[in-house]
Parts: sequence; structure tokens; C-alpha cells
Amino acid sequence: MTIKAKVLPESAVKAHTYTAPALEKGFNVIELLSERPHGLTVSEIAAGLGLSMSEIFRILMVMERRGWLRRTAGDRLRVATKVLDLAFKATPAEELIQVSAPFMRELVQRVEQSCHLVIGNGDKGLVVFRQQTPGPTVFAVRIGAEITLEETCSGHVLLAYDAADLNPERVKAAQSGVLATPLQRIRSRGYEMMKSARTLGVTDISCPIFDGQGRAIAALTIPYLQLVDGTQTVEKDEARDCLQEIAARISDEMNGTR
Repeated sequence: MTIKAKVLPESAVKAHTYTAPALEKGFNVIELLSERPHGLTVSEIAAGLGLSMSEIFRILMVMERRGWLRRTAGDRLRVATKVLDLAFKATPAEELIQVSAPFMRELVQRVEQSCHLVIGNGDKGLVVFRQQTPGPTVFAVRIGAEITLEETCSGHVLLAYDAADLNPERVKAAQSGVLATPLQRIRSRGYEMMKSARTLGVTDISCPIFDGQGRAIAALTIPYLQLVDGTQTVEKDEARDCLQEIAARISDEMNGTR
């Protein structure tokens, strides 16, 4: 008698809960340290995860040896830049950065302001690249910084154009809630411009970068810093026009239409 293995339908497979304790502990370490940029000691990590030293020590040593963690002053462990590098390589972010970089260098030269690139990341946006102004006064956002969606210029653009890698429920709620009218206005004019939610004297200007289906894959943003010493040569509206031009050129390059 031949016994055939029973093949479960995909839905049934998904219903099962599989566990890999060591792997889950490693992910938990990364998530814990993501909220502690200055790092934690081994004992602090164990306490933060509710584990004993013996349960976490070997995992931390392996993660350090593989380059996922690095040791800093005070014998503290923090997430290594390898994690960000691998994330970029494993997602469309790497191609986006390679294509955008020369255009962003041109942009900062023309408008004398820094700029940065933001992609969707679940319930937030993630800064994946930046170019700093060559001028003496610099205001720039840190690579790897997470941004809120509903309160920021870049976030509004990502929500308005249903950006890739955003939580679809978050997008749906924003587009049908109190932001419905502002997001519609962004789609009508093609950009967002608003005072920074965090910094006085800064007006954020953001434009979408599109894929071939007309969906946003990123927001290109200038945190426009208003100078008070009379040396400013490019006004906000001119910077906005230049930003729109550069974002359109990046979109064309990404889609092979240039």
C-alpha cells in the first residue's frame, strides 16, 4: 500500500504557528536595541527581554561575531551598520539610492539646502539617504531615522500616493479621515509644503518619486532652512520648483523612460 503525504493548503499552513526560539531571541535583541542607539550591556539586554544571562549570552556573542552587533565603550552592544546595509541590499532601496544620489547632489547645489529620501516602512517612514548642502549652514536628517506619517511632510506625501511598504490599513484610515482633504490637495498640486513639526525656522517641502504604475516608492524632501543674515539666494518657491523637477527626473530614471 502506498501512503501519500497529505499536502496542506497554503491557508492551513499559514494557520500553524511555528517557533524558532533562538531566532526569535535574535530578532528581539535587534528590536530592543533599535530603541537604544547608545547600546546596552549584556545584563541590560537580558533584563530588557526578561531572560537570564545564560539564555541570551551565546546568542549575543554569535550576533557580534557575525557583525550584526558591535561593542562600544563601556562594554555596551549596539546594532551595527551591517543591518542597515543588508536591509538596503535586500529591498528596492539600494537601486533607489543609486539612481537618486547624483540627482540629489545636483539638487543641493542648486537650492543650497540639504535633502533626504524617505520610503514607507509599515506604520512609519524611514530615511534611507541624504545629501547635505555644501554651504556653511547645514540642517540635515539622520539616515535611518524613522518619521511619523500623519504629522510630517514626507509622511503626508507617502500617504497621499499610497506608497509601497506602508501598512495599507494606516493609509486607508488617513485617506478617509481628517487628512483626506490635505492628502487630496497634495495629489492635485504634486507636492506638500508645511512648517516643520519639530524645528523652528524650517519649512519642509516634499515630492513623490513614482514607479511605473504611478505609485509612490519614496518621498524626496527638502528641510528648507530660512536664513536671517541676508545670504539666502534661493527662495522657497524656487526650491520647490527645483525639487519637483528633480523628483520627476528620478522617477523617469527609475522607470527607464529617460
